[in-house]
Amino acid sequence: MKAVILAAGYGTRLLKDLENVNEQRLKCLIGTPKPLLPVGGFPLISYWIEALKADHDLKDIHIVTNDMYYSKFKEWAKNYPFVTVLSDGTSTNEKRLGAVSCLQLIIETFQIDDSIIVIGGDTLFYEDFHLQDVLKRYEVLHKDNKQANLVLSYICKDEDTKKYGILEADESYRVRAIKEKPKAMDTASRQACPCFYIFSKYTLPCVKEFLNEKKETCVFL
Repeated sequence: MKAVILAAGYGTRLLKDLENVNEQRLKCLIGTPKPLLPVGGFPLISYWIEALKADHDLKDIHIVTNDMYYSKFKEWAKNYPFVTVLSDGTSTNEKRLGAVSCLQLIIETFQIDDSIIVIGGDTLFYEDFHLQDVLKRYEVLHKDNKQANLVLSYICKDEDTKKYGILEADESYRVRAIKEKPKAMDTASRQACPCFYIFSKYTLPCVKEFLNEKKETCVFL
């Protein structure tokens, strides 16, 4: 299994917040990508690296970022020789590729033909989250169905649906749709979906298929 950490965002909202704060100790964080923000004395992303490193079945960890933050991630990654950092080639928020395109970039660049864990670089769970529990759950699913994928969710409040991706599933917990920040009236689900997925190697071709369909739809429109 491989791990992919998506860290190509520009943190435009965070930048605006930091520029407007009065505390000098926070001003120094301007220009720091969200995954490298300090949490408990360590960069947020380092917690994921340590958790992933503890699983001996994980072969490689790939991080995709952008040209603006590439050097910062390379400097941080000196402590982790088994981590590969790749730039998506963009330098502005307006030209960003998006999460799915960044995932496909990693798949193609490193010719990945294994199951993968995909994690948002600015995602952080509570202390009661244990990666090994999730991997064991995926292993059970995978034995029954080689094409099975796993996504996590948690219950959110009505007023928070417009902040997150909302997952809609049937009675057997099979995902039917993920709606991007819908109004509460537009979905019956309250299952917020963090950026944490495990994809089977047999479904990875669907990533490129999705991007091609999206491109064809845009051309048609």
